[in-house]
Amino acid sequence: MTAILQITDTHIVPEGALVSGRLDTFAALTRLIERITSIQHQIDAIDAILISGDLSDNGSPESYDRVKSLLEPLGLPLLVIPGNHDARAPMRATFGDQFAADGPLDWAQKIGDLTVIGLDTLVEGAREGTLVPSSLAFLKTQLKNAKDAPVLLAMHHPPFQTGVKFLDDIGLTNRDVFCELLADHAGPLRIICGHIHSMTVADVGGHVAISAPSPCSTFAYDRRADAPVGFMSLEDGCLLHKWEAGFHSIRIGPNAGPGPFPF
Repeated sequence: MTAILQITDTHIVPEGALVSGRLDTFAALTRLIERITSIQHQIDAIDAILISGDLSDNGSPESYDRVKSLLEPLGLPLLVIPGNHDARAPMRATFGDQFAADGPLDWAQKIGDLTVIGLDTLVEGAREGTLVPSSLAFLKTQLKNAKDAPVLLAMHHPPFQTGVKFLDDIGLTNRDVFCELLADHAGPLRIICGHIHSMTVADVGGHVAISAPSPCSTFAYDRRADAPVGFMSLEDGCLLHKWEAGFHSIRIGPNAGPGPFPF
């Protein structure tokens, strides 16, 4: 069995700052890590932590150092990919062992039974994302190398439409090309992403894609054309992805709630 803990959209800022003047994202991430630590004896061993973008809210070097300082004490491999709030240069400086010296922050690693692939969808200076030709070629090569072995594929921007206008306006610009590439892959594959601060399950190229919640805030599922653009200050946990003769993805909420009570 292999277990990957996915945390996304942590939006950490320098010490003393609040996101949008309201969210203490460092405190929220601290609470989530404490929650994960408290239940590790219940969920079995975790093999790695993967952060699927927007580690930082402003791309500052200090924000990446703060993320690393929180997660390093867990003693687990830390895998990261950029989101639209991130910046490649400071990410590479903080997590450099994971990335090539230049170009997109794409990577592939073998973690237990899984080939874990991270794709860089960041367009610096923009909120929407795209997969550049070199990233698509990298993905094609990695899928070919994986053959029939299970693959966990991580990206920040979801490769599907959410139905929420302001989120789809800043989504993945070339998801059709991505879907076509995946449609040729016959091995077990699960796609995971972030960006939309909520858990959504969709079919992408014949494979299951899941977006993870954010530990610091949520966006409403509001399909109205004039829906307000903004966030709710609801902390909503993370996802645990397990491979055990098949994929299992489990949401872990930010708190346990009272109980368990006998039936």
